Amino acid sequence: MASDPQPSSEQLARYLEQRGEFTKPWNLQMLRLQKLKEAKDSMDHEEYIATIQEAHADLMRLGAFWKGREAEVFGGAYVPSEQLEPRPGSAEDR
Repeated sequence: MASDPQPSSEQLARYLEQRGEFTKPWNLQMLRLQKLKEAKDSMDHEEYIATIQEAHADLMRLGAFWKGREAEVFGGAYVPSEQLEPRPGSAEDR
């Protein structure tokens, strides 16, 4: 059986924190949706739909946040912040 390709909300939050990515609104939306996905079974259907609609409205309010950042957001040309380098636990981290 194949494992779920998406990380849990806890794993995603830990990753975003380690990378210093909590300041990017699309990452917060991704975390929000993952948490909602995990809570779906314990939610009333109407509550779930209302929460999805709220998340969608918030995402639409982000607008074209990516304009001028296309390479970073869509092109896979992301370069980690120099402030976080070297990566914690790496050979260079002393």
